[in-house]
Amino acid sequence: MLIDLSHIIQDGMPVFPGDTETVLLQSKYIQKDYYNNHQMTINMHAGTHIDGPMHLLDCNLYLNEFPLETFIGEGCLLDVSKETTIHYKEEYEHLIKQKQILILYTGHCKYFGQSKYFTDYPVLTLEFAELLVRKQVKMIGLDTPSPDKYPFEVHKCLFQNNILIIENLTNVEQLQNVKSFEIIALPLHIKSDSSIARVIARVK
Repeated sequence: MLIDLSHIIQDGMPVFPGDTETVLLQSKYIQKDYYNNHQMTINMHAGTHIDGPMHLLDCNLYLNEFPLETFIGEGCLLDVSKETTIHYKEEYEHLIKQKQILILYTGHCKYFGQSKYFTDYPVLTLEFAELLVRKQVKMIGLDTPSPDKYPFEVHKCLFQNNILIIENLTNVEQLQNVKSFEIIALPLHIKSDSSIARVIARVK
């Protein structure tokens, strides 16, 4: 079974305050032009996307330069839906295995499309991020717009260790009773700091 964890890309989709709006328009019509076509203007942090280190670090490592193996791996789900701040817990040492792709279920996705989605989201502590570094996770995925807020220390901690961040996931609650799953999170093959992505979970 496959579970789509990605928001649909559509004209005017919600974006982080200050980011360029998404424009998706039909540019050609079969009745007039004899074929259909669409044209899109989108920033790489709109909707479901993957943040790479260049987003907040002074480096030249484009997202498409990461090995493809980075974007596919065994998944691990943590239910943190009752927490406004996601702290380190000793039990996570056993729940998270080396080089997994960690998915956090916060439940915050229900506010997607509302202004509070981008302002009142739960955040990770630096101690929690350091756990992910020790575990060498490939990526962390969240149903929120960001793992932290300014000055983005969690972002930078993860990026300095080449851990990628998947933001704006949806349908994560469907993984709650799943025993084993694989994450496939493919960005565009694009020379950019980050990329919009199609993220799916393959239930085993």
